[in-house]
Amino acid sequence: MNNNNKDFSNFDLSSLIRDNILKLDPYISARIEHDKEKNSIFLDANENSFGSPLSFLNSYNRYPDPLQKELKEKISNLKNISTSKIFLGNGSDEIIDLIYRIFSRPEIDHAIIFPPTYGMYEVSGKIHGVDIIKISLTEHKYQLNLEKIEKFIFSTKNNKIIFICSPNNPTGNDIKKKDIEYIIKKFTGIVVLDEAYIDFSNQKSFSMEIDKYPNLIIIQTLSKSWGLAGLRIGIAIASEDIIQWMNKIKHPYNISIQSQKIAIKALENKDLFFYHLKNILLERKYIEESLKKISIIQKVYPSSANFLLIKTKINFCSKHLYQYLIKKKIIIRDRSKIIMCNNCLRITVGTHEENEYLIDQIKKYSIQKIKM
Repeated sequence: MNNNNKDFSNFDLSSLIRDNILKLDPYISARIEHDKEKNSIFLDANENSFGSPLSFLNSYNRYPDPLQKELKEKISNLKNISTSKIFLGNGSDEIIDLIYRIFSRPEIDHAIIFPPTYGMYEVSGKIHGVDIIKISLTEHKYQLNLEKIEKFIFSTKNNKIIFICSPNNPTGNDIKKKDIEYIIKKFTGIVVLDEAYIDFSNQKSFSMEIDKYPNLIIIQTLSKSWGLAGLRIGIAIASEDIIQWMNKIKHPYNISIQSQKIAIKALENKDLFFYHLKNILLERKYIEESLKKISIIQKVYPSSANFLLIKTKINFCSKHLYQYLIKKKIIIRDRSKIIMCNNCLRITVGTHEENEYLIDQIKKYSIQKIKM
């Protein structure tokens, strides 16, 4: 393999940004110009000065902080990362969309993904008219195929973005850290590392190494380990230059007052967070060990996330088990149509009572099939 790593001392971010974005004069919201100075009378943003019909929650008549400064301070303290290197989006999907908008020219540039992986990388890219190049993970262990990746990125022009998901969705495994580092150092474009499930993993986040890699964007979220999926708060960690461009083109008020307030309260309750995290990891082990004892289950893949990917035996189609569980009021995810996930189902870790019921129903289904 080529051992010439990229020299980041000469890294020029502007060379990767779309021309129309470089020339953009951003919308300046009222709350950017005047950031809620205390004891001021606000007559600048066409808000309803008399308040909302929710008299007990009168702050809703004002626009939220467009840069979410108080919430970013909480996240900064939690992750030991400067607020200037943090962007908050309306879920990780907004962040993915912004990355395409900043860096990829429609009908010209390519994005590279490694299936099986999170589907929105491809969907968002296609929405933006970006050609999606798929280089499959290795079979069985679901790792990066470095030989194929390197061959492609050096032989093809206009490769602008690479998406890596670790722990990977839907397979649940960590991507080897040394392989991720290899890609970051080799690739001349933007590397997006999606760490949505990193809190469930023993592998350390790349967030503490963000200063080493000016072409790296890390995506995290409050939806998974923090249990705040309904608030839609995604986190991007990157260089100050990249964060400034995200702030420049995002929608002015992309996260509501209520979402910001609730997230701040949640981040102050670390003890309960760690208690829930510990229980999720215990329940993940319980499900894994229980499923391995059931005859129709061919394989339970190792997981560093809050879910497990399982493979049913060929003669027991995963679709039948999936439909059976629906009838028993258990909803899991059928992943059998995804490349390299034939006869596979994805199961999120539930409460102990939910997991017991799940295991019991799969056992009953297994016994029925054996008797047939």
